[in-house]
Amino acid sequence: MILALLCLILLVVSYRFSDKLGPVKTVAGDVITPMQVGINKVGSYFTAKFDYLKSIEDLLAKNKELTEKLDKVNYENKLLIQGKYELDDFRKLYNLDQTYADYPKVAARVISKDTNNWYNNFKIDKGTNDGIKPGMNVMAGNGLVGIIIKADHNNSIVRSIIDDSSNVRGMFLDTSDTCTVKGNLKLLDEGHIEVADIKKGSGVKDGYEVVTSYVSPKFHPGILIGYVSNIKVDPSNMTESGYLTPAVDFSKLDMVLIITREKEELY
Repeated sequence: MILALLCLILLVVSYRFSDKLGPVKTVAGDVITPMQVGINKVGSYFTAKFDYLKSIEDLLAKNKELTEKLDKVNYENKLLIQGKYELDDFRKLYNLDQTYADYPKVAARVISKDTNNWYNNFKIDKGTNDGIKPGMNVMAGNGLVGIIIKADHNNSIVRSIIDDSSNVRGMFLDTSDTCTVKGNLKLLDEGHIEVADIKKGSGVKDGYEVVTSYVSPKFHPGILIGYVSNIKVDPSNMTESGYLTPAVDFSKLDMVLIITREKEELY
């Protein structure tokens, strides 16, 4: 109130004695004007800084919003890719099921494997509760994977044809000659396993298909095992042997088909 009253008095005095106060006003203007210029510059500087900081704050908020949207899009994209892979797996299983339509089958998902690069022994999410028993054949991709060696209530263990302990009686489709497909994890690093006990002079050539034989005690006949290559005569000069490229990619297995009917032992 005092300041307001003082201002009012100064206004009245300034108006009433404007002529006499001219020099005072000039001196005051010379002093105050530079101060006003300086104050305006300082005010403009801080205003610009505040506007700059506000812009940064807005940009950070916008960046956070866009980052969250990008994370959401990436997550949804991963779900779509995963769904595509699963759809591809189901299509492959369907095609495999149609190829071997005479066999009753059930699908299962791989849930764990040995600690190496290959699925030579792995666990699936189906067991005795689903009718799975040891001795049942397992397929995936384009052909034979292996055989059930152990079955619990809700999971089972599969030994694949690439395992070092695996021996499968096979047959060449083109010649009907029999052979033995032997697992070999060391050779598999080069993309193939062993094929042996081929009759000398059988005429087997590179690229011939090998399927499970009718005389196999454990495997149903006619399931594709792989393709033969590099056939050579053994040192005994009585048989031939070579390599077999599996029809299944054993570096990645996600879903498999189990033939739910056991092979009757012939010998």
